[in-house]
Amino acid sequence: MLQIRCPYCGVRDESEFSYRGDATVTRPTSDDADAFVDYVYNRRNPRGWHTEWWQHSAGCRQWLKVTRHTVTHEISAVESVP
Repeated sequence: MLQIRCPYCGVRDESEFSYRGDATVTRPTSDDADAFVDYVYNRRNPRGWHTEWWQHSAGCRQWLKVTRHTVTHEISAVESVP
């Protein structure tokens, strides 16, 4: 099972967290409809290190930015989000 170190609660099982998405995408600043469709629907499926949003939904409810290897599930960094 994946273990995530919450900066507030310590090491917890993955079952306490909810995956909330890719933390590397940015919302387009223009009103271009094609750019917005790409932002909403077209996501990468990276192999290797990837930064993701997770929420400690069954704990302190804080949002975290987690850097995780998508093949090995090793976690290299967990940051609290102010």
